[in-house]
Amino acid sequence: MVEDVPNDDPPELPNRDTPAEKLVLGPQGRAVHIEQRAVEVEEGGGSCVQVFHHRSGLEGLNKVEGRARGLRGLARVSISWLDSAVESSRPPTVTNEQIADILERVAGRLETQHANIYRIDAYRAGAAVVRSHETSIQELALTEGREGLDALPQIGSSLSASIEEIAHAGRLRLLERLDGTLSPVELFKTVPGIGEELAERIHRELDIDTLEALEVAAHDGRLDAVAGFGPRRLEAIRDILATMLARSARGRARRFEELQQAGAQVDAPETPEARPDVRLLLELDREYREKADADALPRIAPQRNNPEGAAWLPVLHSYEDGWHFTALFSNTDRAHELGRVRDWVVVYFECDGHEGQCTIVTEYRGPLVGKRVVRGREDEVASLEGLPPGTEQ
Repeated sequence: MVEDVPNDDPPELPNRDTPAEKLVLGPQGRAVHIEQRAVEVEEGGGSCVQVFHHRSGLEGLNKVEGRARGLRGLARVSISWLDSAVESSRPPTVTNEQIADILERVAGRLETQHANIYRIDAYRAGAAVVRSHETSIQELALTEGREGLDALPQIGSSLSASIEEIAHAGRLRLLERLDGTLSPVELFKTVPGIGEELAERIHRELDIDTLEALEVAAHDGRLDAVAGFGPRRLEAIRDILATMLARSARGRARRFEELQQAGAQVDAPETPEARPDVRLLLELDREYREKADADALPRIAPQRNNPEGAAWLPVLHSYEDGWHFTALFSNTDRAHELGRVRDWVVVYFECDGHEGQCTIVTEYRGPLVGKRVVRGREDEVASLEGLPPGTEQ
């Protein structure tokens, strides 16, 4: 029996044996041109589409069942949502001038927010290099990745990571954070196949706010429980997130253990994860909250949860032990609902292309009650407090 394609599975081919060049995700997330042909197969009055695709260097065959509908005696067939999703993931075209403009805007925001002068200068110098380059920087990033970008003059690991993100996504999350426009909902919308309504539902029901957390939820069953996710959509989201996150130096290192526990088939990272020391994060948290209380920090106007458009959110940029930090109060829906906005501090960090984020909160239960803790690293905080291993729970 051929099952019906869900209502949200676009689109259709007008007839059988119609060649259609498609784009799918290949190694390192680069688009691979292949040819796809819809082939009518009689199965209980239905039809199916055979979709050849390329993933991680392996060629496979994905048979997608559809529903046959008459059209001048020819069968119309539905293409799987998965194929539609990977097709829509083709990077938007960005020119060298557009990339340089984004880098200069980052430098300008960092300057107004009192960031490290060397970081500001690095982004401005990088913008000049990109603007004067004779060939497409985007093409260089898509074909040679970080290695090709690092070979450019005055482009270090941190800057090459930003340029690579722009090349693949046409946008830079760092700039959106600095502008106050990046929210969990907007972040989830960067994943092909997730629109405004679905992104809102994910954030509201799962209370997650990063792509890494979304990937774990896609494997441990939580995302499957959100309305709008069937087996095909879930498979597509897993594949797309794996490709998106593999482009980052944070890649799979940070989430390897969680993904394994969630049932995902992932390879162990070759190198240990780089992340800031817990002491450093807690000290930054203390500095941020003290300066915010003293109104000694620049403020930005976040787009979300800010109907008046007021510049109320304090932002702190800091540089310690080779790490660039940005600290802000949490502006998530959950933080507002629980009245924890000025208690939950989100810290973004980056060093030589290794980037990530964490949330620091006041613990309200257990042996660490009343203490500031880094979520996910409570055991390290407990050790700092002289507590035996395992007593942090």
